[in-house]
Amino acid sequence: MARDYYGLLGVAKNATDQEIKRAYRKLARELHPDVNPDETAQARFREVSAAYEVLSDPEKRRIVDMGGDPLESGGGGPGFSGAGFGGLGDVFEAFFGGMSSSGGTRKPRGRVQPGADSLLRTRLSLAECAVGVTKHLTVDTAILCDVCTGAGTNGKSKPVRCETCGGAGEVQSVQRSFLGQVLTSRPCPTCRGAGETIPDPCHKCGGDGRVRARREIAAPIPAGVANGMRVRLAAQGEVGPGGGHAGDLYVEIVEQPHDVFVRDGDDLHCTIRVPMVDAALGTTVVIDTILDGPTELTIPPGTQPGEVSVLRGHGMPRLRSGARGDLLAHLDIVIPSKLDSKQTDLLRKYKGMRPSERAEVMSTQSEHNSGLFARLRASFSGR
Repeated sequence: MARDYYGLLGVAKNATDQEIKRAYRKLARELHPDVNPDETAQARFREVSAAYEVLSDPEKRRIVDMGGDPLESGGGGPGFSGAGFGGLGDVFEAFFGGMSSSGGTRKPRGRVQPGADSLLRTRLSLAECAVGVTKHLTVDTAILCDVCTGAGTNGKSKPVRCETCGGAGEVQSVQRSFLGQVLTSRPCPTCRGAGETIPDPCHKCGGDGRVRARREIAAPIPAGVANGMRVRLAAQGEVGPGGGHAGDLYVEIVEQPHDVFVRDGDDLHCTIRVPMVDAALGTTVVIDTILDGPTELTIPPGTQPGEVSVLRGHGMPRLRSGARGDLLAHLDIVIPSKLDSKQTDLLRKYKGMRPSERAEVMSTQSEHNSGLFARLRASFSGR
C-alpha cells in the first residue's frame, strides 16, 4: 500500500511548495537526531525526510497523486529505488513507451503533422506510354483550410494547453501487478497527443486546419513508362493535420492492350501473315509503327515459317534514356487451303521441276538443334 506522504508532513494534498517546505522544517527541528536522540523520533525523522524528498520533486509528487509510490522497490530490493518505479522504468519504457530512463515524459507530438501520400491510377494507351503525355487528373484530397490557413482557430483565438494532460500529450496511470507497480502511458483522449486544445475552432475545418476538396492537376508522364510504374508528384498528396506539409501523390500507370503490338519491356512484338509465294520469292511489308509511322520491313526470299525479322530501334523508348528497343515481327507463312484446277496444275508442274524435294521424317532432336528452334534462338540472340 502506498504511503501517505502528505499525512507524514501534515499538509493537504493541494499544499504549495512553500507550505510543504515549512512543514518539513518545523518537523525536522523537532525530530532531528541532534535534537531528539530517541529511536522513535529518528525513525519518524527518516519518514518525514522521505516524504519531503518525494513531495518536493514534481515528477514524484505526480506519481503520488496518481496513487503510486515512487520510493517503493516493486519487489526488486533497495537497490531499485531509482526514479519512476524502482528501476523497472527502463523495462516498461521498452514495452509501453511511457517514461524515459531519467524519469521524464515524452514531449507532446504537436498539433501540426506531415500529411500522408496518395495514390491515383490512370489508363494510358501504348502510344501515350511511348511518347509521354500530360494527363489532367481529378484528385480528391485534404487541402489547406483557406479560412484559418492551417491554424485551426477562429479569428484571432489561440490554442491553449490541454487541461487533461497538462500539455504533456499523454496520460499515465499506475497499476499493481506481480512485478510491482506498473506505469502505463497512452495518448491524451482530449487533445489526441497534441498537448493543446482549441477552445474556439475554425468554423470551416473544425480545428483540423485542413478540408477535403476536389481539384484538377496536370500530371506529366514521361516517355517510356510501363504498366505498374508510378510517377511521383511531390507535395500533391494529403495536407497534414494542423496544415502540416503535404505528402506526395503517386500516379500509377495502367497500360491498355494494343490491337497489334505486344510489349515486352522495351521491345514490341507483332505477327505478320505472309503468303506462301511471297515467302518464297521475298517481298516488302509496311508496318505502321508506334513512333515512326509507316515503316518498310523486307522479307527475304526463302523465308521459313516461324522466322523473326527485327527492326532495330523501332520499339519503345527506354525511360529517361535516348535509346529504344526493337520491333520483332514473327512471320506466319500462310499455305492456301483451297486451290482451283489451274492453280493445282501450276503447283504440280512446279513440283515436277524439283523432283528431289519430298517429305522427310526427322527426329525432334535434329529439329531442335538445326531447325525452327535454332533459327528462333539465333534471331533473338543476334539482337
